[in-house]
Amino acid sequence: MELRRVFDTIPEQFDRYRPRYSAELFTALIDYADIGPGKTVLELGPGTGQATDPVLQTGCDYTAIELGDNFCEVMQKKYGQNPNFRILHDDFITHDFASQQFDLIYSAATIQWIPEDIAFSKTFALLKPGGTLAMMLTRGDYRTPNEALYQSIQKVYSAWFKPEVPYTHGSFRYDNAPAYGYVDFEKREFSGKRVFTAEEYAAFCGTHCDHIVIPEPYRSKFFKGLRDAVWEAGDQIVFQDTYVLYLTRKPNI
Repeated sequence: MELRRVFDTIPEQFDRYRPRYSAELFTALIDYADIGPGKTVLELGPGTGQATDPVLQTGCDYTAIELGDNFCEVMQKKYGQNPNFRILHDDFITHDFASQQFDLIYSAATIQWIPEDIAFSKTFALLKPGGTLAMMLTRGDYRTPNEALYQSIQKVYSAWFKPEVPYTHGSFRYDNAPAYGYVDFEKREFSGKRVFTAEEYAAFCGTHCDHIVIPEPYRSKFFKGLRDAVWEAGDQIVFQDTYVLYLTRKPNI
């Protein structure tokens, strides 16, 4: 199974433990793109809606495109009663949008799963003149709050982290957008914090694609090691989060 598809095998766990984004980030995004009633928005790979509510609640004409069967079902149950919501169960890479265009296309930790040339050229074509492409992600730092715990966790990774399929999607260049015709590229950062117990931390780690595919006998030992490390540190691990928002526009011509 492709790594981009394995998230869909754990919809409930994914929905509970994947990080959300700060209210300040969404305020900045909505203001920048001038989103509200009468504006058309496309969200790429919404998962179970980690970045959906604030945009949908503007009253915009919201469309999501989601590859996962289970994720589509969760999204439909959560938001299907909203008259401004619709979801396409398909692969963005191959989907034919016909003549449809959008005022905003955005991605929450999704666009990096699309080859760069397709991601930027296809979103560019789908945007109206002056439209916005927004890309967001979370960087979580648990080393700064507790160096000793960080080192304990690294030992667990060294001993037992042996996924069947390695993660190799770390090279997406967000700042390459101007090479595909985009203008006014900028990066904004916002701060947040998460606190997990040992059980919650292990469950959160179990939502990472390459962690999901760890086989036995390594899997049980790996997740037990994570729980034990956090338990021994007082049953608490703190993440200092940075929410990164990349913004860029299609020229208004």
